[in-house]
Amino acid sequence: MPELQRLRPDHAPVLFTFEQENRAFFAASIPDRGDAYFADFDARHTALLTEQAAGLCHFHVLVDTDGEILGRFNLVDVADDSADLGFRMAEKATRRGLATATVLHLCTLAATEYGLTTVRAAAALDNTASRTVLTRAGFVPTGEKVQLSGRPGLSYVLSTALQV
Repeated sequence: MPELQRLRPDHAPVLFTFEQENRAFFAASIPDRGDAYFADFDARHTALLTEQAAGLCHFHVLVDTDGEILGRFNLVDVADDSADLGFRMAEKATRRGLATATVLHLCTLAATEYGLTTVRAAAALDNTASRTVLTRAGFVPTGEKVQLSGRPGLSYVLSTALQV
């Protein structure tokens, strides 16, 4: 069974591989990170760990039994007992329910480990997979329309009290 792990320094090489191998797949549904992301990956990884240590974000990776990263699941912009959820799955790990199960698990951690009461998310209207994961995990559309890199999307919210 894959395991959700808090991001650590030693995840960097495997995370870099995950991002490179899935770059085209991700770019089909979310904005591409750009070449600079890969050129500056090590510095970026270190900066993320610094943000996490300060309690500003909670970064996680879904790791299979062979140590390969199957997905990223992050709680960012932590403030006032709430955070924003972001996630991405490797192409080969999709359509197996892993994203939904992991989002549910992360929302439980949000409540029990991180003291968060609200988790927000957003997904582009044409990103059916992400919208399905959010709905299956109990997120409710707020009715607020958002723009995600120029694409129309919806905002979602979840009370983590329901996850405990």
